[in-house]
Amino acid sequence: MSDVPAHRKIIHIDMDAFFASVEQRDNPEYRGKPIVVGGSPSGRGVVAAASYDARKFGVRSAMSSHKALQLCPHLVFVRPRFEMYRQVSHSIREIFSRYTDIIEPLSIDEAYLDVSEDKLGIGSAMTIAEEIRQAIRNELQLTASAGVSINKFVAKVASDLNKPDGIAFIGPSKIERFMELLPVEKFYGVGKVTAAKMKKMNWHTGGDLKKLTEAELVKYFGKQGHFYFDIVRGIDNRPVQPYRETKSVGVEDTFEEDLTSAADLNRELEKLAEKLSERTQRRELRGRTLTLKIRFGDFSSITRSRSFPLATNERDEILNTARDLLFREIPEGGQKIRLLGITLSNFHESKLRGGDPMQLSLF
Repeated sequence: MSDVPAHRKIIHIDMDAFFASVEQRDNPEYRGKPIVVGGSPSGRGVVAAASYDARKFGVRSAMSSHKALQLCPHLVFVRPRFEMYRQVSHSIREIFSRYTDIIEPLSIDEAYLDVSEDKLGIGSAMTIAEEIRQAIRNELQLTASAGVSINKFVAKVASDLNKPDGIAFIGPSKIERFMELLPVEKFYGVGKVTAAKMKKMNWHTGGDLKKLTEAELVKYFGKQGHFYFDIVRGIDNRPVQPYRETKSVGVEDTFEEDLTSAADLNRELEKLAEKLSERTQRRELRGRTLTLKIRFGDFSSITRSRSFPLATNERDEILNTARDLLFREIPEGGQKIRLLGITLSNFHESKLRGGDPMQLSLF
């Protein structure tokens, strides 16, 4: 643990079901009901956020409306109000800034705070985290969960331990043991495909990964293996970076079986375009460059990009462009494709409707 600066005090704050909670706060008729923000009762579209009442039925964000309705037929669909969510996010940021200026937003509803030297001289990160949660409750009538530790990775994992409306502290002496017991699917950044790969090789916890050398982890997981090697030992020296600018937003999916037919590839592109459009619209970002990533069955990869005349985050524009790039590359079909991904970038040239410069800070 000597590699970790023990003096750092990091808080990860994560709002609880943010969009849905704002809607339930502002509309009493939604309280206690399973609601989702985004999507459609017709079954089209994707869920942007689900209330905890909806999550009890298995409904989750990024799930298709059709699937959500299958799980919960009496689900209530609510149109998103992104301007309101942004206003609330600014208010949350103002609460954070009472204690520190070292704030790194991850999205509109979560952020890291470095309170190693807090403005008010409180000294205790746990006390600060509790005060922030109480201020959010009292001033905004919303709840937030918090994780407190000496580095970003552990603080983020900790914030999820007692959700909703909870707090967890993992101190220096407990980090390594905590990481050893942590299931691999709980590792921030480990997706379903990677977790399945790990489990297939009988690696189920951080302790299992810890038995591997750094070279072995890199062999199996590429450059991410270096990160896994450090983090299972509780080492994460990444600083909290204020004013982080979003450079790109992307989505990708690795298929259980290689795809070859145009119909299957089209269907997957539709899912990715829907998800990317939802993510960028939620963050109020429009990009001028779309990049398509293709990984073939032999694990070789290529990327192809195209720029739009005007910045966009519209599903159909994303889909049509990605489809054209894909089928220009594989016009005959028949090639085995293992992964597809699409990314929007060049947000610095984006404009909001009305001509105002795009606000890249999510707070």
